[in-house]
Amino acid sequence: MKPQQRYTSAEISRAITIERAIRSVTELRKTAISLEEELADLLQKTSPVCRESAYNLVHYLAIRRHDLRELQRELIQLGLSSLGRLEGHVMASLDAVLGALYRLEQRPIPPELEQEAPISFGVGSALLSENAVAILGPSPKQHNTRVMVTIPTEAANDPKIIYNLLEQGMNVMRINCAHDHPEAWKKMILNLRAAERQLGKSCRISFDLAGPKLRTEQIQPGLEFIKWKPIRNDLGQLIKPAKIHFSTQPYSVENKNYVIPIQGNLLESAKIGDQIRLTDTRGSRRFLNVIEVNKTSCICESDKTAYVISNTKLSLYRGKKLIAKDTITQLPPQPQAISLTQGDSLMVIKGEILGKSAVFDDQGNQIEPACIGCTVPEVFRDVKIGERIFFDDGKIAGVIREVFEHQFRVEITSVVNGTAKLKSEKGINLPDTTLNLPALTEKDIQDLEFIAQYGDIVALSFVQKPEDIEQFIIELKRVKGDHLGMILKIENQQAFDQLPRLLLTAMQHPPLAVMVARGDLGVELGFERLSEVQEEILWLCEAAHIPVIWATQVLESMAKGGMPSRAEVTDAAMGSRAECVMLNKGAYIDKALQFLCDVLRRMQAHQDKKTSMLRKLSISDL
Repeated sequence: MKPQQRYTSAEISRAITIERAIRSVTELRKTAISLEEELADLLQKTSPVCRESAYNLVHYLAIRRHDLRELQRELIQLGLSSLGRLEGHVMASLDAVLGALYRLEQRPIPPELEQEAPISFGVGSALLSENAVAILGPSPKQHNTRVMVTIPTEAANDPKIIYNLLEQGMNVMRINCAHDHPEAWKKMILNLRAAERQLGKSCRISFDLAGPKLRTEQIQPGLEFIKWKPIRNDLGQLIKPAKIHFSTQPYSVENKNYVIPIQGNLLESAKIGDQIRLTDTRGSRRFLNVIEVNKTSCICESDKTAYVISNTKLSLYRGKKLIAKDTITQLPPQPQAISLTQGDSLMVIKGEILGKSAVFDDQGNQIEPACIGCTVPEVFRDVKIGERIFFDDGKIAGVIREVFEHQFRVEITSVVNGTAKLKSEKGINLPDTTLNLPALTEKDIQDLEFIAQYGDIVALSFVQKPEDIEQFIIELKRVKGDHLGMILKIENQQAFDQLPRLLLTAMQHPPLAVMVARGDLGVELGFERLSEVQEEILWLCEAAHIPVIWATQVLESMAKGGMPSRAEVTDAAMGSRAECVMLNKGAYIDKALQFLCDVLRRMQAHQDKKTSMLRKLSISDL
């Protein structure tokens, strides 16, 4: 008689853990198949090229309905690969883990686990790569993450801007339809095509539809004047004189130079070394030295601050001799802003009214509160007392205290740095309000005619529900824009809540990508939740094999001021987990693009989505 085999407590515990894990993973597998059957009708509507990806997304959603933390710990204790990287191949991951558990117990593997899942480990990542190429174009040679760049207005008339961006690594040129007009857009496209021919590179063109974006209306214009000021150090010593352009061209400001419109009489006579004399608004005499002259402008330098208005007289001198006279023509009014602090009231008014600051009497008592117009009239139908409201990317926060038919009153509850200036065309966010707005405006529908002819990709702004996408697909077919790739911009609470159904609906019209519009999303959901939310969007999109565009405020300080913050560098590195990173326009966009491409190149060797690649560390050598 054989002696009875005795088991140690550790062996018994291990056997119990394995059995518990088998039951848990088997239940997860059943849940995934059950949800697949429940959503069969919706899944069958997806494009055949997206069908398996849609099934994988549904499997992932079923799995993530459960808290997997305890199961994860048990799998790790058993020395098994956890379920932490199952996004792209859910059933293959479940089957592989179950098979390993059965082998640990030396039990026969069920027949259904022996069959290869439709999306295996290699197929999932391959599908994502193929879908990214289909909508965003081939990935760069130096790194896998593409770079999308928002093009400034000046690029319509300055081909060098687009040429430099393409040369330095731009893969997708983004045109924001909320700005400029089709004539300017066409010039930008022609400049891009010319740069492509010169550099032997290709670049996709993406158009962002403006959508029913909530923005502040215009504010009462200020005085018509311009001020120039030289740069001085803390001791008041001159570092750099102000550079002034007297020009016959329309007023503009470029590279912090001051451009002042004139009649043009002195252009024929002015020479380098001459002097332009004037009297400013304070009665101060100013002498400007001419340093350059061409057909349309006379460029001068001044080491004194001056304020000038329209119709100011100019005198051109060569030594002591008067050579010519001229006059400053119409200067534009200075942009104004409404000053707001905590506790202030702000009236938001329906219609194209001119906003203005609060009015006070001689004793400092408020007679009239500040007011601002809103660009979307439907807002006044939907807002309710007690709901939150944010202005200018969350810099100004308030609560709606009173609602009337054509206006509502906001109590300002917090302001960045204590006092803020609210300007025109700044964003408005209403995270607590259910806005019954169509995703497509009349302007969007008109713009689609142009986009279908010239674009590669179109981004749907302010998407909230599947019906928005269905209507969008109908409009694309109407303008013969079936070839256009579609970007879903996730920028509000409703879009995030509806994301799974939005993805499944959009998978009827590939190719497809998702833009994480983190600026509005942070305001809508709360910045404390932004890190969590952007992670969830990345996971869901990977499960659907849909490429992601990491957008809003990437290296913003660098693009606008020339130097990134430490936090922005870390954020840019995180962008390597997406298939594309978007840069917004700025005076130093070339520098920001070059910096970003270098960060992406370095990060590629370390990270693939959320998997560490375990490259040899440079600090590992003793």
